[in-house]
Amino acid sequence: MCLAIPALIKEINGQQAIAEIEGVTRDISIQLTPEAKVGDYVLLHTGYAISVIDAAEAAETLKLLRELSEAS
Repeated sequence: MCLAIPALIKEINGQQAIAEIEGVTRDISIQLTPEAKVGDYVLLHTGYAISVIDAAEAAETLKLLRELSEAS
């Protein structure tokens, strides 16, 4: 099973970006999502943005992930 998590793009430099996930920033590749812009949410899998998603979907997914972590 694979898991992709929502990340907010804060900066873009070529095919690399800085993204924020729940207050943590990391360098990611946007090579697979060249349409991504600063302020977009992307689904992040193993350091690669694999699709652009809307803010509502990102918020719902992050909420569900938080609930899962609290349940365990």
